[in-house]
Amino acid sequence: MNKPATIDFATTTAINTPAATAHTQALLDLVPGEARDSLLAVHELLRRELPQGRLATYEAGGGSCSFLPTELLSRSHVTVVDIDEDQVKNNNYADEAILGDVQTYRSTPESFDLVICYNVIEHLPDVEAALLNFRDALKRGGMILIGAPNPRSLSGVVTKYSPHWFHVWFYRHIRGIKNAGLPGEPPFPTFFHPLVTLPRLEAFAHANGLEMIYRREVESPRYPEMRRRKPLFAALVDVGAAVLNAVLPRGTDVRRGDYHVILRKS
Repeated sequence: MNKPATIDFATTTAINTPAATAHTQALLDLVPGEARDSLLAVHELLRRELPQGRLATYEAGGGSCSFLPTELLSRSHVTVVDIDEDQVKNNNYADEAILGDVQTYRSTPESFDLVICYNVIEHLPDVEAALLNFRDALKRGGMILIGAPNPRSLSGVVTKYSPHWFHVWFYRHIRGIKNAGLPGEPPFPTFFHPLVTLPRLEAFAHANGLEMIYRREVESPRYPEMRRRKPLFAALVDVGAAVLNAVLPRGTDVRRGDYHVILRKS
C-alpha cells in the first residue's frame, strides 16, 4: 500500500478536459519525492476500494485543482464547498460549487462515497466540527482523504509560529509563486488545531466510527522544491534539520512535514 508509484504524464496530459487538466496540474505541482509517491499510492487504494460506476465526491475547500486520479474524477459528481469566493470562481471541474464553511456546512446525510480534505484542516479553527460533518455526509464504507502538514515537523513549527507575511515571502521568493497572497491564492492563514496532529487525529477517528486504513508521513514537498530552486538555502535548511534529528529521540525526522491518511466509515 505504501510502495512508491509512477505515473505516465504524457498519457495523462493527452486527455484535454477540465477535469484532466485540474488533475494533471495538481500532480505536476508536486515535484518528485515522497509526497507524490504517497499520493499515487493513495490513488491506487481509492481505485481498488471505491465502488465502481458513478461516484459522489465532496471536496472540502476544493480550490482550483483536484488531487484525484483522472479515472475517478471523470466518473465523479463533484461537489466543492469553499469559504473563499475567489477559489470557488477559479474551480473549473466541480459539478456543484458552493460558497460555504466546511465547519458548518451540512450536506444530506450518507450521500457521498468520498470526501477530500487536502491542505485544508490546518486552516480550520474547528477541525472537530468539520470532521464530524464529513463523517455524517459519508455513506457506509465511504472514505475521507486527508492531506495535511505535520505541526510537529520543522516546517510545521515554522508555519505555526511565524507571521503570515513570512509565509507570503517564502511562497514568492523561495517557491517562485509570484501571485502568492493575492485574493484567492495561497498561502492562507494557518491555525493548527490540536486534531491536525496525527496521533490525536487517529484517536478521534477511532472514537467516532472512522477507521484509519492508510497513514503515511512524508518529507514535505517544500524540501525537493528548495533543493531544485534554491540549493544553497536548501542545504542550510537540511543541515539544520539534520542537527535537530540528531538531538531529538531516535527515529525522529523533522523533514517529514506532511502526511496522507484515509479514514473509512464503519
